[in-house]
Amino acid sequence: MDAVRVGIAGAGPWAGMFHAPMLGAGPHTTVSAVYGRRREAADELAGQYDAYSTDDFEDFLAHCDAVSFALPPDVQAALAPVAAAAGKPLLLEKPIALDLDGAQELAAAVEGVPTQLMLTRRYARRIRGFLEQAHAVPITGLRTSFVSGAFLPGSPFATPWRLQHGALLDVGPHVLDLMDAVAGRIERIEYTGDPATMLALTTRHESGAIGQAFISSVVPGYLADLEVFGPEGILSAPDRSDEERAEVMATIAAEFAHVVRTGRSHELDVHRGLYLQELIAALEP
Repeated sequence: MDAVRVGIAGAGPWAGMFHAPMLGAGPHTTVSAVYGRRREAADELAGQYDAYSTDDFEDFLAHCDAVSFALPPDVQAALAPVAAAAGKPLLLEKPIALDLDGAQELAAAVEGVPTQLMLTRRYARRIRGFLEQAHAVPITGLRTSFVSGAFLPGSPFATPWRLQHGALLDVGPHVLDLMDAVAGRIERIEYTGDPATMLALTTRHESGAIGQAFISSVVPGYLADLEVFGPEGILSAPDRSDEERAEVMATIAAEFAHVVRTGRSHELDVHRGLYLQELIAALEP
């Protein structure tokens, strides 16, 4: 079976360090084109994969079967409907837009086109195994953290949109997605703290469980843990291994190729992205 020709929309650091090596490693996908608003950046990234490069999005679409977005949320929200109108299956980044209005418009515009969402931790074998274990026991509470120095000077993730909108919009989708996946649909959410430094989120789930999460992107180091509590005790997600990055890349690429070939959206699709954006919007002042 031929590899799916995927075009990467974006030529910045995240496209180069994750999307391109993920899709270019094969065997299910190949990088066929790179679109960049800065042509020189597109040329440089495309050259590493013998791919077509352009700063014209319509031209880019003519050289791929599907599109993987590695662009700021507002740019993704503007260009994804164009790709969908051309019939291209979409691998979308989170958040799917900068705000709820943009997310709603995007979801409506791409309806009927196969989509998949880049919630990277959900593709990890350890997290999938943990969710299976958690679903087999009664849960009364859960606690998670996503704390890092991603926004500190010198980090490739200290980009304008992230610094302007904060960690809630950037890593909030990861956190809320896992809390929801573990304990069921979130029916109430609130927060305390400073969006620029440290946030503590509290959730109540339809299951009756309560959850708490700590989020910051200005703390040196890295912590992304998850544990659940209930009458049968405490269950903790395994720590991330050194091999997880490569494993996650391979899984995302294989599952996106399946989405493209079958024409059916992933379980983690644009509507999941919209739901997470609704939760985040409920927290915004």
